[in-house]
Amino acid sequence: MKRQLSMPFWCVRSTVGDPFGGPVMDEVSALEACDILCDAKAKGLIDFTSTHDDDIVEWDPLNPMDDQDPSSPAYKTLHALKEKMDKAGLKMKMVTCSLHGDRLFRNGGLTNPDPEIRALAAQKVMRTLRIGNFFGAEYFTYWVARDGFECQFAVDWAQAYKRIEAGLNLATRYIKENKLSIKYCTIEPKPNEPRGEMFLATTGHALALISRLEDPSMWGVNPELLQHEGMTNLSATNATGMAINAGKLPFLHVGNQKAGQFDNDNPILTGMDGLKEMISVFWILEKLDWKGHIEFDNHLLRADSAPGEANRIQLRKDFIKHNVDSYRMAEKKAEELAASKELNDLRAAMLDKASPIEKALESYDLKAIQAAKIDYKKVLETPASNAKIDYAFNKALLGM
Repeated sequence: MKRQLSMPFWCVRSTVGDPFGGPVMDEVSALEACDILCDAKAKGLIDFTSTHDDDIVEWDPLNPMDDQDPSSPAYKTLHALKEKMDKAGLKMKMVTCSLHGDRLFRNGGLTNPDPEIRALAAQKVMRTLRIGNFFGAEYFTYWVARDGFECQFAVDWAQAYKRIEAGLNLATRYIKENKLSIKYCTIEPKPNEPRGEMFLATTGHALALISRLEDPSMWGVNPELLQHEGMTNLSATNATGMAINAGKLPFLHVGNQKAGQFDNDNPILTGMDGLKEMISVFWILEKLDWKGHIEFDNHLLRADSAPGEANRIQLRKDFIKHNVDSYRMAEKKAEELAASKELNDLRAAMLDKASPIEKALESYDLKAIQAAKIDYKKVLETPASNAKIDYAFNKALLGM
């Protein structure tokens, strides 16, 4: 399936700094980033965009309703952006609230021990939801940001998760009470960075917390793959399969990651590792007939970026095309693997074992299960063929 693609403002506006050195690229304004994204839309590269609130308008904590004030810079910028996007036919698909950039949230946003800081975080979330509604966005994402810790004895463990739940319930209530355009919300988990540890470290953590919310049907996950699960050597394919089977994966963030490292945020397929795993993620999407869209969440390689006016716009345009072309290449290969009769027949022969006991297991027929006569020696001595399947897929991946 040729999926629709989203390129967010934060990817395009990145100046590619890191903890050991400042920005390399010259900045582009929100309006200039919008022009770059509209150009990509006109070229047929992308379908949607997304944004943090801070990617497009600065936050003024002294004026939490500035998005509603026609005299404010935020209001004017928002309207100018929407005019450009409407003209280009570029839809804002998702908005997310930055609770990590401002120094105020250095010890957490939704989970901050200070209730006044939590209230400011709530005001910022509500403003973001209004901004999303202004653009007609369908999704709101809670990225775990700085809701985490370094010192376990400095955490109020009786309250930390309750505070996340309260913050997410507040978002749900605000959307419903104001009849906003947001139809669904997601959690984007991460194991660490910028904090030493995050409260919602993995897809499993996020799914578990969702079950405790006031309206779990309103919430899902959007794992960032291969990056976030891969940072602690967890499996992107496992996260994908789990989220789809839970019915909680409306869209997926993608980039590339060397397992076990810091958050690389490399463009898709770019770097030493990740080719096989990324294609396998897309193969799973095909096999499970997933209907969502793909959103990029990465940036230029710092080594490939450069300052200067000549590079400020062009390198960002090249970055979008590189991501899209790499994605489409991986998507095409995943489609070929999913449609291959040879591979499907091989999998079926090894994975689809027919047995009368299957029906009893599926129907929880306890008596039939208890009474089943299994040839222990036969099943014990029957080898599996995982490596044979893997070899066949490797051969297809390498075009041999």
